[in-house]
Amino acid sequence: MGIQNTMKALSDPIRREILAMLRSDRLSAGQIAEKFPVSGAAVSKHLSVLKEADLIRDAREGKFIFYELNTSVLEEVMLWLAGLKGEET
Repeated sequence: MGIQNTMKALSDPIRREILAMLRSDRLSAGQIAEKFPVSGAAVSKHLSVLKEADLIRDAREGKFIFYELNTSVLEEVMLWLAGLKGEET
């Protein structure tokens, strides 16, 4: 896990909101973009940062790309943070 990439990805409120949206279901880039008052290119950049940090995965279906959470990386981050607090894992 690249903790630096992960923390960079989590540092932005739009990226955190995208992760929250993907918590319940996979979504297309268009479905994600329509929820934010920024350009489609900006949302695409946010998705790229999340994907680079391995926090999300994508799958192409026809002309659409769907995104979903990669929960294994999120679990690793949570375990690492718990370790910093001195919690037993």
